[in-house]
Amino acid sequence: MTRTAPSTPAAPTSTAAAPRAVQRRTLAVVAASTLVVLAAFVTPLATAVATARDLGAGPGGQAWLLSAMSVGLAAALLVAGAGADDVGRRRVFTAGLVLLAAGAALTAAAGSTGVFVAGRLVQGVGGAAVLACSLGLLAQVFPLGPPRARAAAVWGASLGAGTGVGGLAAVVLDGDTGWRATHAVTAALTLVLALAARLLLPESPRPRRPRVDVAGPVLLVSAVCCLLVGLVAPRTGAGTATAVALLAAGVLLAAGFVLAEARVRAPMVDLALFRVRGFVAANVGALVTGAATVGLMSYLATVLQRGLGESLLATTVPVVVWSAVATATSWGLRWVPAVDGRLLLAAGLAVSAAGLAALAVLDVGDRGTAVLPGLVVLGVGYGAANAALGREAVAHVPAERAAMGGGANNTARYLGAAVGATLVVLLVTAAAPAGASAAGALLDGWDAAALAAAGLSAAGALAVLALRPARRAG
Repeated sequence: MTRTAPSTPAAPTSTAAAPRAVQRRTLAVVAASTLVVLAAFVTPLATAVATARDLGAGPGGQAWLLSAMSVGLAAALLVAGAGADDVGRRRVFTAGLVLLAAGAALTAAAGSTGVFVAGRLVQGVGGAAVLACSLGLLAQVFPLGPPRARAAAVWGASLGAGTGVGGLAAVVLDGDTGWRATHAVTAALTLVLALAARLLLPESPRPRRPRVDVAGPVLLVSAVCCLLVGLVAPRTGAGTATAVALLAAGVLLAAGFVLAEARVRAPMVDLALFRVRGFVAANVGALVTGAATVGLMSYLATVLQRGLGESLLATTVPVVVWSAVATATSWGLRWVPAVDGRLLLAAGLAVSAAGLAALAVLDVGDRGTAVLPGLVVLGVGYGAANAALGREAVAHVPAERAAMGGGANNTARYLGAAVGATLVVLLVTAAAPAGASAAGALLDGWDAAALAAAGLSAAGALAVLALRPARRAG
């Protein structure tokens, strides 16, 4: 990994506007690629039962079918973002799309659980490169201010749209037996996007004398892998001692990463940025969004199918409604870019908290439509938060480190998602009252998890509001 000299924590100045044609094609390629990454991310959620049956996956294997791409994403996002600033954002973005296509092709052809999981890990690494570079590429061609805010809102809309497209693809292409088709289509579309990225995206300027930071990437990837594998370990049948050992190792490696970055002359992450309140607020917002909203929503399909007996189509409709509202909200906010990004983020988290609380309404005998009002409110909050994060992730880092800022922000989101999804499962199990039916216990646990997620999102809104920019002297 190559690095440049540390940057100062000051906010970046506005970049010169690129030609309109360059802006339009950059936004189109970045938004479409982000949508495909999110669609690939959610694909196995609806088809896990059929996939596990065909591959002969046991309980541990089924957990990895769902978790492998999260591990790849969280482990590689910050490394990819930092590397893109050094070797070129277009180059890393395009390579990420090629990796995403290769991983999708591998999962489509998988004949065993191990091969499928390997393909999902490759997809996660490729998706990390795409997401880490996306905001940096937008910051490169859109100047700071309303133009970049509008572009960030479109990027936020692509996040929400990807979730809905992935769910619809699972219904249209997969059904109960053809789960391989979605992965094959993903591979083909991603290769087309890789070619478009290579031909249409501008390359970012690269430093003349890059420096090498070896310890940072090694320690970071090792720490993230240990933490995420430790969280997933109880779901795979591993013992408590193994999970605790992995989590402890992850914490120690993370501490080693901080110490190493503080001592090296050219760190992968400029730790001085964590003294910038706007940068911290953006990462807190991303962490909470991942843990509360993405973590809870990753379990919704399971609850509707097992707790209420809904079909694959019936469980997909609520997710599509949530995705559509989130997409429309992010898209609509492109017309009101004057709203302060930090206040918009706090408002998005607060509205999300209300929507999450409104999901705690399920009881035996209900239909899946009972969650629709809450999902509409949650979609508004999630869409607003996505639009705000698209701005704030790169608004407080120097322009030449924009991909690092985007990588750090998305790392926080998917770390939160991995932790949140695991905690939701634990809460659903722990909240079951004695003597309740299996379905009733599951629904009671869901209500408890939804309220916990609402509390976390509300706390995140307060934290973002508290992280006000420091007043300037004079």
